[in-house]
Amino acid sequence: MTASSTSAQSVDRLAPWAFAAFVEANTHDTAYRPPVVDGPVGPTIVRNGRELVNFASISFLDLDRHVPARRHFAEAAIAHGLSTSGSRMTQGICRPHQVLEETIARHTGKERAISFATGLLANIGFVHAMSSSAYFDTGIEVRNRDTVFVVDRDVHWSIWKGLEGLGYGRNVHAFRHNDVADLAAILGRIQSRKTVVIAESIYSADGTMGPIVEILDECDRHGAVSMIDDANGFMVYGAENRPYAREAVAIRERADFVMVSLSKAIGLEGGAIAGPAAAIDAFELLSGTSMFTAAIQPPTAYLADRTIDVLADHPEIVDDYLAHAARLRRQMHAIGTMTTPTESYMLSVPIGADAAALQMREWFVEDGYLVPVFSYPAVSRNQALLRLFPHAGHTEAQMDGFLRTLLIYRRRLGL
Repeated sequence: MTASSTSAQSVDRLAPWAFAAFVEANTHDTAYRPPVVDGPVGPTIVRNGRELVNFASISFLDLDRHVPARRHFAEAAIAHGLSTSGSRMTQGICRPHQVLEETIARHTGKERAISFATGLLANIGFVHAMSSSAYFDTGIEVRNRDTVFVVDRDVHWSIWKGLEGLGYGRNVHAFRHNDVADLAAILGRIQSRKTVVIAESIYSADGTMGPIVEILDECDRHGAVSMIDDANGFMVYGAENRPYAREAVAIRERADFVMVSLSKAIGLEGGAIAGPAAAIDAFELLSGTSMFTAAIQPPTAYLADRTIDVLADHPEIVDDYLAHAARLRRQMHAIGTMTTPTESYMLSVPIGADAAALQMREWFVEDGYLVPVFSYPAVSRNQALLRLFPHAGHTEAQMDGFLRTLLIYRRRLGL
């Protein structure tokens, strides 16, 4: 049987799924073949042979200027290899994982941390561990399918994925985005000893900051366990001179669990959940996303630990970046381009019509800029926005060019 005949049979068998019709009909941003990137990603990016000024990179601190990353990675690759070669349960963890987890626990103010290959797996694993029912042997069992989750409706897809099948309206409730009164009303109606509230410190879609102190107050008032997804805030906020300092202290001192990502300020890959030691120990078995898959590469864990220490020892790296992002925000406001009202380094520009935002994205690429657009289904229909990550390596000329270009597009579209 030839490859073409096998492919034809596969197409026939897959016909009920309507994939081909979906792709053919789709003119939206929900299905496409991603552009190919050459070389490292930084303040600029080379896609399909074209260099673009990059406002899409979630690794935004330009850490190559401060951390000998390639040398650290190479040293760890020689000392520890490139892979764990198995799951945590079958092979154990490498020394760099242990050291990294201890470092994360220390910086989040928690007793222990467990690392995962990605932040997405950390979130899914947390929900699964908190709602598992499992029997291993007499006395070695958990019965937690009755856990009730109350989440901000805008939490990351990975949280919603973990909650699938748990029964919306019964074991899963959502409160209006950043609405503490709505959270309080829901918690007041729930009669459960096992309630978990999940919110984010900084929301990826629009850059808004969660009212963490007030959320934790409600958790205390109603006896609920708290979990804060701090993927976008880890190692960025916390110092007294920075935005969000009060909330960052509350996450450290009051939240029961915190999730951190290594793909944002740390500029690598991976994630972790930190919290009480007994719970984290149980997560080894109950999360599933640590037991049944490989961990972060050992050299990545080694480099992540050193990067965290560099950011802790040299706060000026983040201070300078936050000033850089704040300056761009002020400049955007000065030309009449409003952003989501928050002090986050993520700059979200409401556009409205999906078609207008997608048109702007194409124009930006034509003029040499990579600017992410969030449109339906990432946000509600015709509530599209530009979501910018200023990069620490962006020059003033690059920023000024972007501002001039954005102003031209807004005038062209009558925004």
